[in-house]
Amino acid sequence: MSNLSNTVKLHVEDSRTNAPALVFLHYWGGSSRTWRHVIDALTPAFRTVAVDQRGWGRSDKPLDGYTLTALADDAQSLIESLDLGPYILVGHSMGGKVAQLLGSRHPAGLAGLVLVAPSPPTPMNVPLAVRQGMVNAYDSRESILATVEQVLAANPLQPGDLEAIVQDSLRGAPAAKAAWPLKASQEDISEQAAMIRVPTLVISGEKDQVDPPAVLQHELMTRIAHATMHILPGSGHLSPLEAPGDLAELIRAFARPLIAATCQAHVVSA
Repeated sequence: MSNLSNTVKLHVEDSRTNAPALVFLHYWGGSSRTWRHVIDALTPAFRTVAVDQRGWGRSDKPLDGYTLTALADDAQSLIESLDLGPYILVGHSMGGKVAQLLGSRHPAGLAGLVLVAPSPPTPMNVPLAVRQGMVNAYDSRESILATVEQVLAANPLQPGDLEAIVQDSLRGAPAAKAAWPLKASQEDISEQAAMIRVPTLVISGEKDQVDPPAVLQHELMTRIAHATMHILPGSGHLSPLEAPGDLAELIRAFARPLIAATCQAHVVSA
């Protein structure tokens, strides 16, 4: 399925059921299929909508437009076009920062946020030289494997998942590969994050080297009212692939009562 967001065509995987909806945003380097194991565990209890963000997967790859605002606009336009009713927005890493910005806008229907190993709202605290090196992290099979094994994953991944990461990373647009480490990761949306009002679950991997639990506790949890954190034992940054079953159970337990309460509130107000 494709969806036009402004002038950018986005590839979307939509289960198209009548169940309560979950919308998934992937990490820098990933695609909608990063979530496939989590989605498999959550269907058919939920309608699942996973998008290839601009520059990644099978979505359009423009030469520019990779700011957090543009990415949040894409997601918001997509959601509004689907008439989902109450939904939970689930964002991983870069997608988690996009989800924070979208959540701060109080869009209609948003019942809650699940932030999985999210990039915090403050600028990524990484030296420029290191971030410049990140631009080339996905240039070759060898560099991708090294990045996964040395930085992203705390546990060996299934061969099929590792191959999917390689292909997704290679497929990314050069502009998208450069924009996150050099620009979008440095955007400060801490004031916007403080405007989030919906219940928020933050899920962090115990062994995450990218956005460790201590960083999220200091930079994110202090800014979002009523947010709660769960730490996945033994998991690194790629929990959708390292611990998909545990992640799915956390999302399920969080989402069900929220969506039920939102639906009930709509019935009462009607």
